[in-house]
Amino acid sequence: MPTTDLGLDKTLSALGVSTAEQVGARFGELRSQFDVAALSIHDESSLKPLRDEWLGRKSGVFSLVTDNWLKKSESELKPIVGQELNGLRKYVDGRLEQLQREVSDQAEAAAALKERVDLSLPGIIRPIGSHHLIRQVFQEIEDIFFSIGFSVVEGPEIETPYYNFEALNIPEHHPVRDDMDTFYLELPKGAPGPLLLRTHTSPVQIHTMEKRQPPVRVIVPGKVYRRDNPDATHSFMFHQIEGLAVDSDITFCDFTGTIDYFVKQFFGEGVTTRFRPSYFPFTEPSVEFDASCVFCGGSGTAKNGGVCGKCKGAGWIELFGAGMVDPAVYGFVNYDPAKVSGFAFGIGIDRLAMLKYGIDDIQVFFQNDVRFLRQFP
Repeated sequence: MPTTDLGLDKTLSALGVSTAEQVGARFGELRSQFDVAALSIHDESSLKPLRDEWLGRKSGVFSLVTDNWLKKSESELKPIVGQELNGLRKYVDGRLEQLQREVSDQAEAAAALKERVDLSLPGIIRPIGSHHLIRQVFQEIEDIFFSIGFSVVEGPEIETPYYNFEALNIPEHHPVRDDMDTFYLELPKGAPGPLLLRTHTSPVQIHTMEKRQPPVRVIVPGKVYRRDNPDATHSFMFHQIEGLAVDSDITFCDFTGTIDYFVKQFFGEGVTTRFRPSYFPFTEPSVEFDASCVFCGGSGTAKNGGVCGKCKGAGWIELFGAGMVDPAVYGFVNYDPAKVSGFAFGIGIDRLAMLKYGIDDIQVFFQNDVRFLRQFP
């Protein structure tokens, strides 16, 4: 707004103003000019120039009015000019504050609109992970044994030969060690004794019996290691759950009943079980537990009429080994074999998972192929 248009660069005398009415008219023109300029304010960038134009210290409207109209006016007009100037300043200050609020509200509304989540847009599908199939089978087996009073214990994967072999009635030159050849750790000079990667989770049973007195009912899940050449049914690392129950009056019937209950809970009530004699150094008597083939229903005949490829026509599939705890084992944990009895079993988790879900190659469990993992959410 050019200051010359309203005579802000001149005195009131030079403008021919000599009465109160003329002073009021001049200030009325200023207010009208401000109102017109205020109509064009829409954001902070247009508000700031208007504020500077009217409130600027050197060339602002109020500074010029004060210098040229108030200070240089006739003495009889000064009270009137001062009164009109104060009224105009109050009005302009109020309007500028109102404009500032409106501009701020508009800016906040625009920002909120920009950041608003459009609920009509399709959402972003995030892939949801799940437990690995081995972990799922672990959990299922643990839940079954939880239901009949067993608890879970865990132990180290690095063991001494004593806990992995000797305390389980497998002395140093026992031939069964050939079937449990494992990985030994290369230790620094002076380190105590050899250490190895456990070949089964049975060492944890010894640790548990050393710490607890009967009754003991535990299952021991975990990874185990053996020097097996990898193929469709072998791996140098696999998973086991071994179980142990020791009390003062556990019989072979308790043992077979427990295992039969587990197998039926895991594979279904339609499965038939049987056991046959076997040998393990830490159980006596020892048995192998079999179940009727879950693929052919125990008939030995495949759906196409040929021989079942899983059980080779026998109608039975070997599941795992088990037996009554050998009394010699109790001597390593200071249990009295004349007062206690119990049973132990070792379940290959990978094998059970392969049987239950029809998987032909154990290697797929460790290849992290998403196409395979997605089949078991």
